[in-house]
Amino acid sequence: MASEPGVSANRSELRTRVISAAILAPIALVAELLGGLPFAALVTIVAVAAFWEWTAITRADDFAWARALGAACLVAGLLSLQLWSGYLALALITVPAVLALAGGLRLRAFLSIGLGLVYVAVPGAALIVLRQAEPLGWAAILYILLIVWATDIAAYFGGRAIGGPKLWPSVSPKKTWSGALSGLAAAIAAGGATAGLALGGNVRAGLVLAVPLSVAAQAGDLFESAVKRRFDVKDSGHVIPGHGGVLDRVDGLFAAAALAWLIALGGLGGDILALPGDGAVVGAAP
Repeated sequence: MASEPGVSANRSELRTRVISAAILAPIALVAELLGGLPFAALVTIVAVAAFWEWTAITRADDFAWARALGAACLVAGLLSLQLWSGYLALALITVPAVLALAGGLRLRAFLSIGLGLVYVAVPGAALIVLRQAEPLGWAAILYILLIVWATDIAAYFGGRAIGGPKLWPSVSPKKTWSGALSGLAAAIAAGGATAGLALGGNVRAGLVLAVPLSVAAQAGDLFESAVKRRFDVKDSGHVIPGHGGVLDRVDGLFAAAALAWLIALGGLGGDILALPGDGAVVGAAP
C-alpha cells in the first residue's frame, strides 16, 4: 500500500535534515575542540551569514553598501576578539551598530542593520570568549551545543509524538507545549551528562544551568519565527537542505550563548561557564 503524500514528504524532509546535521555537527565539534583561530573563524562565518540573512528578512538589503560595511565590521570585530584586543573588537562592532541605530531614526533599513549587528555579534562574541576560558573552554562550548541540540531534537520529536496545546500558535503553529517540555527534559539530561563526563563531575550545576539555557534556546527560536512572520518570510535562507537558512539553525544557539555569557559575567556559571582570566572583553592570546 502506497504511503500518503504528506507522510512521504515528512519522511523525505526528516531524511534531509538528518543528513545535513550529520555533515554540519562534526564540523562544529572539530572547530570547537581545536579552539583558537579555527573556532573563531567558524563563529565569524556563521555570524556573517546570519547577519546577511537577517538583513534580507528585514528588507534592509537595498542598502548594499551599509550591509557590506556591517558585515566587514563584524568580521573585523570578532576576529579581533580572538587575535588582538577585546576593546578593539568592542569598538569595531559597537560604533557601526550605534551609528546604524541612530540612522534608523530616519530609515528603517539602518535600524535593521544596527539591530542585526547586535543580534549576531553578542552571541558570536560570547562563544569566542567562553571558548577562551582554559582549561575547560572546549567543554563549556560542548555543553552549550549539546543542550541546544538536545532541546531542538527532543522538541521536534516530542511535539510530533505527543501533540497537544500549541505553544504560541500565532507565531509558530507547529510548536507545542509537549515539544517544549520534551526539549527541556532532554536538555537537562544532556547538561547533567556533559557536566559529569567533561566538566569535572559537577552534575548538579550541569542540571541546573541546563534549564535557563534550554528555555533561552527555545525563546530564540520563537523570536526568529516572530520576526519571519512579521516580514512574511518562511525561511531565513536556503543554504542548508532541510533546515532553511543559517539563522534558522542557530537562532536557539545565539540566545543560549548570549545567556551563557551573561551567567558567566555574573559569576553564576561555576566551573561550567567561566571567563578567561583577564575578563570577558580583554581578549586572550590565540
